[in-house]
Amino acid sequence: MSADEHRALEVLKDDQNAEDVWQDESEQMDFGDVLNGSELLPISHTGGEFADLATSLLGDFWDMKDRARGRRHIDNRTRRDRVLRRNQAFASQLLAMTDVYLTWSLEKSKADFSGFFDRLQSADTHLPESKPTGQWTINVIDVFYADKVTVKILSSDCTVASAFVHQGVMPCLPISPTVGITTEALDLYRVMHLRSPHLSIQAFIKSMSDLRGVGFHRYLSRQFSIAFDLYLDVRRAVAAMVAESLQRDSPDWRLKHACPACTYVLTDEVKLKFSLLYAMDSNDSLKRVLRRTLDTDDSLGTSCELPTGQQLRTDRYLSRTFVDQFASDSSTAGDGDIHIENLCEGRWKNMDDTKTKKAWGIYDETGIFLAVCCHGFSLLIADMVQSGELAKYPLAVVSKLLNVFGTNLGGGYDISCQFKTTLDKSSLGPLTRSKHHTCLVGAFHGHAHRRLCQLFSLTTYTKGLGLEDLETCERTFSKSNSLASALRYTSIFHRQQAIDSFFEHNDDLEVYANLSDFLYNNYKQALDILDDGNAALPKLMQDLRVVDVSVFERWLEDEKAYLVGLTREPKEETLQMEYWQRLINLAVSSDALGAAMAAVELPSEDSYETQVKRTRNAEGARRHALEDYERNLKIVQALEGKLEITERWVPRDVEWQNAGRLVANRKYQRALDRLEGLIVARIFELSKMNRAGTGYKLRKHIAKALQARSIAIRSALNTYNTIARTLSPPRLTLKWEEVVDYAFLANFNLLRDTRVDISERPWSSPAACSAMDLHFKICRACEEIERLNIEVQRLVTYIRDEEKYLRECEDQLKDTNPALAHQIAIHRNTRGRFKSRHLNRLHDITKLLGFSGTLAPGISAYTCPGESTSIPNAQIPARMLVEPLPVDHAASALDLDTQDDLDDEEEEEEVVEQASRSLQDVLLIADDFSRLGIHSDAEEE
Repeated sequence: MSADEHRALEVLKDDQNAEDVWQDESEQMDFGDVLNGSELLPISHTGGEFADLATSLLGDFWDMKDRARGRRHIDNRTRRDRVLRRNQAFASQLLAMTDVYLTWSLEKSKADFSGFFDRLQSADTHLPESKPTGQWTINVIDVFYADKVTVKILSSDCTVASAFVHQGVMPCLPISPTVGITTEALDLYRVMHLRSPHLSIQAFIKSMSDLRGVGFHRYLSRQFSIAFDLYLDVRRAVAAMVAESLQRDSPDWRLKHACPACTYVLTDEVKLKFSLLYAMDSNDSLKRVLRRTLDTDDSLGTSCELPTGQQLRTDRYLSRTFVDQFASDSSTAGDGDIHIENLCEGRWKNMDDTKTKKAWGIYDETGIFLAVCCHGFSLLIADMVQSGELAKYPLAVVSKLLNVFGTNLGGGYDISCQFKTTLDKSSLGPLTRSKHHTCLVGAFHGHAHRRLCQLFSLTTYTKGLGLEDLETCERTFSKSNSLASALRYTSIFHRQQAIDSFFEHNDDLEVYANLSDFLYNNYKQALDILDDGNAALPKLMQDLRVVDVSVFERWLEDEKAYLVGLTREPKEETLQMEYWQRLINLAVSSDALGAAMAAVELPSEDSYETQVKRTRNAEGARRHALEDYERNLKIVQALEGKLEITERWVPRDVEWQNAGRLVANRKYQRALDRLEGLIVARIFELSKMNRAGTGYKLRKHIAKALQARSIAIRSALNTYNTIARTLSPPRLTLKWEEVVDYAFLANFNLLRDTRVDISERPWSSPAACSAMDLHFKICRACEEIERLNIEVQRLVTYIRDEEKYLRECEDQLKDTNPALAHQIAIHRNTRGRFKSRHLNRLHDITKLLGFSGTLAPGISAYTCPGESTSIPNAQIPARMLVEPLPVDHAASALDLDTQDDLDDEEEEEEVVEQASRSLQDVLLIADDFSRLGIHSDAEEE
């Protein structure tokens, strides 16, 4: 060893404070024996073993010695090693940093200073209880100021990193940091990014550089990113401690209490038909490119994702393992009730299996599948992994919600007509039926479904739903789409972290803040519908000569029955056609039996064996003919019993000639039924689009649906015209221009040639349709007021109980653990800041003419520990009652990440990102070529 290494070893051997550093629990080495030669230390020809051993044991201290002498250590680690070991070292110190963060947060709330440098300049603001045992020089960066400062390390600080957190600085390295970011700067970026997700770290750092009048360097954004991840980890650890203290750390606690208006059930309240209304849908905006190397052997290359060792702990995300449990469930509808199943298949890209099973190979997560309550609070999120919108994602969501909330759930989904069949045939089918789960179609997407599907699933015709449109996901996605640009090339952890943080912030400071406005606007809308409807409906009923509103219910059922009848041939007609076909078969088998029985075997000169074989064949033919005749006879007799036929019809030559005509008439009737159903649905949609009160977006959506439906009408029209020309005599044919011009059922003369003349039905006129829809809107408005009266009282009770519970828990901890009590106060302020706003808005609801509820707080039905109405009993987390274990610096020792290292990391990320973008462009162009039918020369060969 060198002379310097020998002197350093002697000093450390004599230093009693270094015993903990040198000592290993599994094996104690006497380095004095190494020096005197009694114990061997393996040395290779290359040398440097002692330096490596000293570095691994001494960690920061040995590295500080090298830095003090100006030596630059050659870093042989890969970037994967540096990032993984850095995150592991931060994770091992997280508990210590969380404890001192609590102390710093409490001190900051009590002291009169606004930031790190303000506190540093005040000599009397920080009077530590323990004496300083050392100091560390570090570059501290704030929003408007940066400087190299010397921070004192107290004897109570477990690690160097925790010492900086104690002073309000997040270090960029876990062991020997040279740069730190103030907590105020990190929190400022966190809040700004959540309010405007377009703001990236690089843009924020460039802004800080501009304010300070210095040039931007790439490594600054890398340092800020490291410190920001650490800051969010500390915040999550603090939130977990607060939840444990409040006894709210049980599984699914957040989900069970996500929305006060939906989940804060009171005693003695009216039981609603739907205990929870939610909407779910997918969003492919939040994609993430899977980073790959451009490998010549693989067109997509191999994955080069960087293992960071970071995992997001949240109950908002459904794990991939949980979702994959439902991958084996069928995603296609089978045979069953045709009026529910597959009516709209092919009209939605997420119903098309050939599209949902295809995903871009360049993406790992192709988007998210989200479930939100009817008020907008996020319930569950699932990543769509290398696939489109498969059935396993909504199945996983429904499974989780049923297990948490129980019975009588109503779920809105844009393809519920298809999903209901999938759900019934899946492993969840018995559970959903026993718990009365209802699949619904949102009001906006519903107009793109077929008319029959709307009658069964549309919100307007669903009892107990109120005025809820179940389109909450679309409004939520309009806000979350701002995250898309920042997440396309990020890591798995950072993508989930950003999405989870966004929805947490959106729930607490956006959705909850607007909850009382939501209730007020819905209450006012329901009252306006009742006022206008009660004034207009009697006049419409008088014009239609309707005396009782119960007629509208019968009209709805009659329209359902009529449209269901168009989807299949009437049972009586089907039996008649089958009876006719079986009679034909019976006549054929009778003739075949007669011929077989009448066959006479003539004598021949063949051998005996040949004659025996011929006789056996003849007997076998007679036996088969008899069996065939008896089988057809039994079927005919069974059909005669169903049709109540007393005298059997015997086919003759004229009937044989008419057989083709009967089949053609049957085909004609089926084609006419299909064409009628499509045109009737189109006419109903036209009347909806031209009705007063229909918004521009809904009109545009209906127009797109009609355009798509026109393709089906044109196909059905061609089929009908082809069959109509083959009949004798030929039937009336239609031109496409005539069908397009139809605006009313009265114009569709061909309807009179169908089995039932729809134009004679009372509900087929435009006036009758308007009156029927108005009646159902009034019914839904009455249900909405009933639900809102319950939700208003729930919100008032929640505000009172939550405020009282949190304040008492805070008071219980003020003496025993004031730092934790301060965090409970911050937690209380998160939603408590909107208390006066909600109470004022709820008071405005009582002033509405027609208000029938009450603002008197009720009593919560839940009294378990942690509930707002339970007896407050704040707990100190168990780990805070135990002395923290010392951090083993030797096990997590890291070499210093220099600015060049950080620059290299960012450059490498830019190279990989550029390669991913190039690969994405190549695949997109290749896909365009394949769709256009353009192939390369190699492919043609």
